[in-house]
Amino acid sequence: MKIYNSMTRQKEEFIPIDGKNVKMYACGITVYDLSHVGHARQAIVYSMIADYLRYRGYNVKYVRNYTDVDDKIINRANKLGKDALEFSKEQIHETEVDMANLHITDPDVYALASENIENIIDFVKDLIDKGHAYVAETGDVYFDVRSFPEYGKLSNRNIDELLNGVRKEIEPGKRDPIDFALWKSAKPDEISWTSPWGKGRPGWHIECSTMVLHYLGETIDIHGGGKDIIFPHHENEIAQSEALTGKMFAKYWSHCGLVKINGEKMSKSLGNSLTIRDALKKYNYEVIRYVMLSKHYTSDIDLIDEEFNLAESHMYYFYSTIIAMQEYINIHKNDSCAEIRDDDISQKIISDFITSMDDDFNAALAISKLHSIFKYVNNAIKTAKKNEREKTANTFSKILESIHEVYGVLGMFKQKPEDFVVEMKTKYLNKLEIDENVINNKINERAEAKKNKNFEISDAIRNDLDKKGIILMDTPEGTKWDIKALFTQS
Repeated sequence: MKIYNSMTRQKEEFIPIDGKNVKMYACGITVYDLSHVGHARQAIVYSMIADYLRYRGYNVKYVRNYTDVDDKIINRANKLGKDALEFSKEQIHETEVDMANLHITDPDVYALASENIENIIDFVKDLIDKGHAYVAETGDVYFDVRSFPEYGKLSNRNIDELLNGVRKEIEPGKRDPIDFALWKSAKPDEISWTSPWGKGRPGWHIECSTMVLHYLGETIDIHGGGKDIIFPHHENEIAQSEALTGKMFAKYWSHCGLVKINGEKMSKSLGNSLTIRDALKKYNYEVIRYVMLSKHYTSDIDLIDEEFNLAESHMYYFYSTIIAMQEYINIHKNDSCAEIRDDDISQKIISDFITSMDDDFNAALAISKLHSIFKYVNNAIKTAKKNEREKTANTFSKILESIHEVYGVLGMFKQKPEDFVVEMKTKYLNKLEIDENVINNKINERAEAKKNKNFEISDAIRNDLDKKGIILMDTPEGTKWDIKALFTQS
């Protein structure tokens, strides 16, 4: 198994520090508002990695944090006239509702900054004692960046370059413009805790270093987060943690690509921030997961309506095929026959999935293989000879079992196929502003016209429905209908 390591900028063999035990931490959400689809992608990615590692036999302890003490939270809470921590709790609850509706596997530990204040204070005290941090006359505590010679090794920056990007006016008590806050002295009307340096609250970076140490230990296997926090957040985490322990903080650094909306970075100021809640109002949760996993997790992803529409058509195709497979099995399965088709592909499904996922958790490649699997199935349904039907049914049973085993790791095919298909049909019929009863009546009219050999009328009915986005298919079981936008892209 290989994993891309942002520290070394290359794929490396994944070898956990402690045998089959994996310690994994992912930076979570600052809960000052409803969570957006960027948060969703990151949560989906790192829960997928944890789930796959477990599938491969590793014992994973996965910790994900909530930043529940922060300037944005305090400002929002003050505007609403609420206590900052009570506001954070409300937002955490809303986030957990959204994540549950996306069917994201919970981490083993949800770590909160507010529940680790004493641990944070102890961490800062130890950094001061080791000469890596200092107390300003204001009561703020800063990390002395120059005391850690390796600073910049993750983001590939050096201190002189960093000085070009900082503001010239230095905060009172700060010795060097590149130093960063570990502890912030209390301001009027904001939440604070008592510390050896006076009332205050933690800086952003210190909370993750502290919680990694508390829940997982001095060195972990995987540390994840978005590309946008490589610098300064993850760089600062490394400096704090390694300055304190003298040990490597994380063996593998993993970073998820960013989410854009119509080519632009998602931003509230641009008015293009899409909340998870709003996305779920528009799209089925598996469609959202499909879109998020259909690009490699290290790549940026651009969310446009066409991307979701395509995902809907693909998932509709997959689920429709599963329904056809189940019907075929019900009709042709014979328990006394154990044979399978000569061209059986079921044996490769699991091994192909593992090969894809072992290459830096390439869910996008694994998902792409579904198209050839379901194409094989549909072709087998159409072409299986009478003496092959029992073998074909056995093959379909094995294919379904394998698909559910491995693609279930990605959170796919968890719904009743009939429910998903009905949901998609209903959604698109509403878009087309056409009622299912109207379609069925037209099919009956067409059948009557064909019976009377009035092919001009029957063709006119077909063409009229086609213009409205409905296609008709004449089968031995009768005329069936489908939605062009879903059917033709599958």
